[in-house]
Amino acid sequence: MKSHAKAVVIGGGVVGCSVLYHLAKAGWTDILLIERSELTSGSSWHAAGGFHTLNGDPNVAKLQAYTVQLYKEIEEISGQSCSLHLTGGVMMADTPERMDFLRLAHAKGRYLGMDTELITPSEAKAMFPLMDETNFVGAMWDPVEGHLDPSGTTHAYAKAARKLGAEIVLRNRVVELTQEVDGTWNVVTEQGTVKAEHVVNCGGLWAREIGRMVGVELPVLAMEHMYLLTEPMPEVEEFNKSTGREMIGVLDFKGEIYTRQERNGILLGTYEKACKPWSPVNTPWDFGHELLQPDIDRIAPSLEIGFKHFPGIEKAGIKQIINGPFTFALDGNPLVGPVQGLTNFWCACAVMAGFSQGGGVGLALSNWMVHGDPGFDVWGMDVARFGEWATLRYTNAKVRENYSRRFSIRFPNEELPAARPAQTTPLYDTMLANNAVMGDSWGLETPLWFAPKGSEPKDVVSFHRSNDFGPIGEEVRATREKVGVTEIANFAKYEVSGPGAEDFLNRLMTNRMPKTGRIVLTPMLNEFGRLIGDFTIAKAGEERFMIWGSSAAQKYHMRWFEKHLPKDGPRASEVRIHRFDQTLVGLSIAGPKSRDLLQKLVDVDISTKAFRFMDFREMAVGGAPCMVNRITYTGDLGYEIWMAPAYQRLVYKAIKEAGEEFGLIDFGMRALLSMRLEKNFPTWFRELRPIYGPFEGSMDRFIKLEKNDFIGREAAAREQAAGPKLRRVSFIVDAADADVMGDEPIWAKVGGKDYGTVEKPHGYGAPRFDAGGKEVRGSNAAEGASAVRGIVDGDWRVVGWITSGGYAHYVEKSMAQGYVPAALAENESAGLFEIEILGHRRPARINVEPPFDPSGERMRT
Repeated sequence: MKSHAKAVVIGGGVVGCSVLYHLAKAGWTDILLIERSELTSGSSWHAAGGFHTLNGDPNVAKLQAYTVQLYKEIEEISGQSCSLHLTGGVMMADTPERMDFLRLAHAKGRYLGMDTELITPSEAKAMFPLMDETNFVGAMWDPVEGHLDPSGTTHAYAKAARKLGAEIVLRNRVVELTQEVDGTWNVVTEQGTVKAEHVVNCGGLWAREIGRMVGVELPVLAMEHMYLLTEPMPEVEEFNKSTGREMIGVLDFKGEIYTRQERNGILLGTYEKACKPWSPVNTPWDFGHELLQPDIDRIAPSLEIGFKHFPGIEKAGIKQIINGPFTFALDGNPLVGPVQGLTNFWCACAVMAGFSQGGGVGLALSNWMVHGDPGFDVWGMDVARFGEWATLRYTNAKVRENYSRRFSIRFPNEELPAARPAQTTPLYDTMLANNAVMGDSWGLETPLWFAPKGSEPKDVVSFHRSNDFGPIGEEVRATREKVGVTEIANFAKYEVSGPGAEDFLNRLMTNRMPKTGRIVLTPMLNEFGRLIGDFTIAKAGEERFMIWGSSAAQKYHMRWFEKHLPKDGPRASEVRIHRFDQTLVGLSIAGPKSRDLLQKLVDVDISTKAFRFMDFREMAVGGAPCMVNRITYTGDLGYEIWMAPAYQRLVYKAIKEAGEEFGLIDFGMRALLSMRLEKNFPTWFRELRPIYGPFEGSMDRFIKLEKNDFIGREAAAREQAAGPKLRRVSFIVDAADADVMGDEPIWAKVGGKDYGTVEKPHGYGAPRFDAGGKEVRGSNAAEGASAVRGIVDGDWRVVGWITSGGYAHYVEKSMAQGYVPAALAENESAGLFEIEILGHRRPARINVEPPFDPSGERMRT
């Protein structure tokens, strides 16, 4: 074993071998993989080996599509077969709600270039005759599904990596990780110590233990997962013989099961409600190629439904039940990327769908390590997306919830209950007493909307407008016409101070820093000129700045801030960064009466001239020391009031008492988001993401290319000079009883013109056949006449995608934001655009100016 390496990958499962291969492919050959036992000794060897491209996050779906494409490549390089079976598969819907879910998934696939198709249960039965189609109302066919040999695939990655110069050391456990002052890692193993510039945690079942070696508690938990293999079935053999094909894979939401052909029988697996964690505190190092004791009683409810839905399987003999542990993160997606607070320590773990995602994870992480950027929008997998609140017990509860809901629909207005409340503000009980419906905002309980007195404060979950629609409308109208108050503790809050603070922020941000007592809005870019942040910055003193941003990005942004702090020499101590988290909380008041209300609570002049729009001031509010910004996300006259938690109840009580004469109302986050739509304001991680440039994001007025050499400036200047290819736009939609939710395709009537914005199909596909072996394409019997399969329909073409939207209650319009080709971005013509909502294409038109207060007079009044 070598004593020095540029990078050491810990863990020899499919993910570790993929990372090793991609690093070698990128040109890093001085790399070493260390495995405690044999390759595939964790979860990889007993995996069911299924793969698919569909994912709730379209950006993760892209990486899954890449993974499937990759298998032929690694077979050719390694000479090792992956035993790839590209059968295609169907998702079966047994209710109208689940059919709506499939329509959403199908629509997302349009702009991803995926070749999915909505079909009838009878058409699905033709490809999987073991089912009783009368249990279902529809299905979605995906040609890019199938299965492979887990062991062969892992070894194909490993052999390909070796051929490119990588080294693999087996039967050698890592026992300790330490770091030198210069950042070099000491990887201490049973066979000696390796000094490495980078360490990658691909520990799988032991990823949590590897993290603990460097003081990190990763939010990952292993769950027992069972699937069964049947004896050979005559029905399967007859289907294979008569059609010359293998049976497809099937996912049944109701039964919470997946099934496919395995040799001459069937493999059937389940994500049961009565799920069971495995080793929830510590993973034993001596666990190896062992299986866990099957517990068929635990999966009996799912099997009962499965046998009803697939009666052809019920009489088959069970040859074997596989029960093995797989690791999960809180939301089911992987944990990938650099760990905030550590230098060159990387994660690629909790990849429970390793044979769907392993290739994409390896590609993204290798890009990140070699080039400084993953090359994709990987927020859905970023290890920084969880905060300190994701403790061991919190993780245990949320992973169990996620596992038990693996095949359940997540409605857009659905809040999941496990491990809540985790974080609360001093107003939590008060909000509940006010009949608030609470939501989880990066682990913090936040009011979403307020139910009328006498009614239960609870969401009725739906893809359509629901029971919150009326109350949110009341909250918006009362705020726009009088005054409203909302809690804003869920914003990120930072303080940057020191003699180098202004230079530091000027280097990071695209806008000029404000003068003392003033505020600016500014994006932040990476080296490639892509949007990685959006902030409100106030200059609170000569060497002190207050910063507000997205709460979900706190660790993501702290990682970036720390990366760019002055490291050496006399400037090393010139900048200090403090993240407040919940040690600073806030309230916002907005509406035409908000100044009158606030004036009653302060002892200073806050008239228009004395306290201007975009001013910052420290003042006592209701007798409590506060910081006040004259700005709100509502786009109306209003104020953000920030205070220590000890003062929040005092300030809120003072606001409520003073607000009675002005008709004050409490409003929640959903009303706030409704009001921002009326102003065409973007949101972070929906409209503004690392796949967009600042001019694509229509952030032009905040980009000061002439100010100094900020990070990403050259790339931004090139984007401006060439002209952005895409543009963020706002739509008014002729919606029915459902508004956009995000990720819907945008159709445009552009004739034969190709604007080049729709991603091309990924090239891997299996045709669909009927029971007689005849290829079937384009019937769309379950889809209805209002939508057509594919990305082209006569003169209509999918040209973009929706990022977010909803109902704008004050202007009484259904609205949406999204990205379209720049050439179409200012075309407000009626009849040019349609947006596909739940399988129906609804007319839409761009509105360049915001429908509420387009001149911005109310904000500046």
